[in-house]
Amino acid sequence: MYKSISSSQNPTLKKLLSLQEKSRERRKSGLFLIEGVREINLALQAGYDFHQFFFCKTIAEELLLKPLLETLDDKTEIIELSEDVYSKIAYRSATEGIIASAKAKTNQLSDLGLPQNPLILIAEAPEKPGNIGALLRTADAAGVDAFILANPRTDLYNPNIIRSSVGGVFTVPVATGSTSEIIDFLKEMNIAIFAAILQEAISYEKQDFNQACAIVVGTEADGLSETWRAESKQNIIIPMQGRLDSMNVSVAAAILIFEARRQRGFSF
Repeated sequence: MYKSISSSQNPTLKKLLSLQEKSRERRKSGLFLIEGVREINLALQAGYDFHQFFFCKTIAEELLLKPLLETLDDKTEIIELSEDVYSKIAYRSATEGIIASAKAKTNQLSDLGLPQNPLILIAEAPEKPGNIGALLRTADAAGVDAFILANPRTDLYNPNIIRSSVGGVFTVPVATGSTSEIIDFLKEMNIAIFAAILQEAISYEKQDFNQACAIVVGTEADGLSETWRAESKQNIIIPMQGRLDSMNVSVAAAILIFEARRQRGFSF
């Protein structure tokens, strides 16, 4: 028999809403929310520790719910929610009746277990959670060895990032840090930097990405900071044929990272 909540005034519900809406609360508690069967399964496979698991029996499919309940360890509190209460905390319009709170990882650079000759994607100061989610999907699709956020403007466990990444935040080794910290880390690991900057650049197709390397992209509005240009082994550009001078950062990252993968023998 599980604990149940049917009142919208329950303090646990208020805590969940705070975790969903406030980055400060996520940082303070070290917890964040995950909604959906796929995302929760990916987080479990990635070794995240779950704090609480919530389900609405009238929405969640038994065939999906039962295996998840059997996977959770004894430390996870399991709580059944009424449909009315669940509707108040569900973040997605199309939902599956399952939400969990989990403990955030530190996502430090030192936590990255990189293989020899790694391929890394770095994004500096992306602000929109949707763009970060799209970058994570690109990183997952290309099978990069790490995705690093430099000078992040939003926390990694923002619900919009988890949703827009379709759980990609759990499938790719991720770290955050300041630009200077990341550059020091790359130097220490002998990883070459290739920065997507217009000045003093060559076409990305002419660059050899077979060495240990990090491809660095900036925002459409501001590009990359001057620090990256100073530390870049070679600046790279994507030649464009139209009248506009920029493209979405996740699209640019996908073009660059898949070219690196192609050179490394990735078969399409």
